[in-house]
Amino acid sequence: MSATMRLLGAAVAMSLASACSILPHSEPVDLYRLPVDQPSRAVPAVEWSLRLNKPLASEALAGPRIAVVPHGNVISSYKGARWADAAPILVRNRLLDGFQRDGRVQRLSADDSNLQGDFELVGELLAFQTEYRPGGAVEVVVRYDARLVQGRTQRILASKRFEVHQPLADTQLPAVVAGFGQASDQLTGQVVGWTITQAGAWVQAKNQ
Repeated sequence: MSATMRLLGAAVAMSLASACSILPHSEPVDLYRLPVDQPSRAVPAVEWSLRLNKPLASEALAGPRIAVVPHGNVISSYKGARWADAAPILVRNRLLDGFQRDGRVQRLSADDSNLQGDFELVGELLAFQTEYRPGGAVEVVVRYDARLVQGRTQRILASKRFEVHQPLADTQLPAVVAGFGQASDQLTGQVVGWTITQAGAWVQAKNQ
């Protein structure tokens, strides 16, 4: 190998080493699942089917970041931590699991399949975050605008806003995640009960 080629090889090696030294190191990220604490129960099943759609969400809530509002209208996220899925998917899956545990609606599907239901549950996820209040109080806030839709016609049959506030005594991330789980349990219970009541009333009125 000529001296020129050796010098060129050394220069390339030095260039690559320099480039590697200035590349940013990826920050380790902890992935969190949404905790669940809801018992299953055996109850009579309804005759109709239900499809659950992933809620729409703003860009700040549409991804896997764990959102926090530290003050005012500033929305940020916890460093080094993510949800295992995007927040709207977490909420949809939690609702799906809630219906399954409730047991009354047994013919369930989600919007990532091509199955059609007699009814569809759609909506918007308006808040899924931790909020710091004046005076030092901290709470998880989940706000979900739900709409019950007739599957075949896409006609809106009922709508309601659900809002849950779960106070946090500890602001460490494991306690925050647990708070999200408790708030989601409350939301799920309310949405499941409301959906079954509204759909049942519509079916009863139609059959009269």
